[in-house]
Amino acid sequence: MFAPVYFDHNATTPLDPQVREAMLPYLGQRFGNASSRHEYGRHARAAIDTARAQVAAALCAHPTEVIFTSGGSEANNLFLKGAAAMLKPGRVAVSAIEHPCVRESARRLVKQGWVFDEMGVDAQGVIDMTDFTEKLSARPQLVSVMLANNETGVLQDIASLAAMAKARGARFHTDAVQALGKVAVDFRALGVNALTVSAHKIYGPIGVGALVVDKRVELAPLIDGGGQERGLRSGTENLAAIVGFGLACELAESRRVADATHAAQLKAALEQGLGSLGATVFSADATRLSGTSFFAFSGVDGETLVGKLDRAGFACASGSACSSANPEPSKTLLAMGVAPEMARGAIRVSVGRATTPDEVSRFVGALSNELNTLRGLTAMAS
Repeated sequence: MFAPVYFDHNATTPLDPQVREAMLPYLGQRFGNASSRHEYGRHARAAIDTARAQVAAALCAHPTEVIFTSGGSEANNLFLKGAAAMLKPGRVAVSAIEHPCVRESARRLVKQGWVFDEMGVDAQGVIDMTDFTEKLSARPQLVSVMLANNETGVLQDIASLAAMAKARGARFHTDAVQALGKVAVDFRALGVNALTVSAHKIYGPIGVGALVVDKRVELAPLIDGGGQERGLRSGTENLAAIVGFGLACELAESRRVADATHAAQLKAALEQGLGSLGATVFSADATRLSGTSFFAFSGVDGETLVGKLDRAGFACASGSACSSANPEPSKTLLAMGVAPEMARGAIRVSVGRATTPDEVSRFVGALSNELNTLRGLTAMAS
């Protein structure tokens, strides 16, 4: 079977073999419902308790602060909509580079009488402190800024932003989905009220995540029912996935420094090659995740190039949220002031634990070949 080299770890990661092995019993003989009182149920509850402790330990949180969800999108929705439901309508402020599940959740609150504010970023994708301070002067009740951007990899100074927002009386949330396993994520040190993580970005299973939330923050549930997860997320727990998530967190934290060092070496080699080909690397002067490169070539369409690279044996991502009928450039790049034409050319490469220097070298070679082909076709057409 044709299997391109995988350069899209920010989208999802392969399931770690150790995680898979830990999950298998809970897909077979250990199938109990954690709400049942018999032995099967008690064993399931114990497994969930262990996983909750593992997730909490990786984040320097308390197990009782971990609410399991179906993933990062649900966790982000739970905080924004759940917190808003317990407050009188006010202002909600999010950064201009948030994942759609944060941005659209915040926009949804406008229908309930809330005022939506978007906080700008500079040309590197870092929060514009002048705009941030101005937005805080309006005293928003809810603020959300992501720790690591999923496209550029840019890291924000969340501890400082959270301190400023909380001093104004805001409840501060950060989407840390891309950061976990790549940088230290300390719920206490960050000083946030709530934080979102997801398993499938750290070599865990798809379909499980968590909202880590200070118990002093009141939330209304999105899903009512039997009262699981402190009454904030009813429904029978996804036992096998939760078990996998717990171990994935433990492994990610134990391997974090080695993984980051490996990824940084790969990124340095990649971006040296990109520079020789004339690429523009976005956010090159900002502090970024060690394994993420977001770049474009002037006059080259990103979707077209990604398709050609896939056929050449390399799976990476376009920075555009595109459909053939209505192509849209990256909202993150537009917020950074990148011209739409350049933003439409954006390509993201995100390396992982198993990526090799040889794969990076071969990718640069394939990229050079495809660029020459595309530019030759453009020259012929003109």
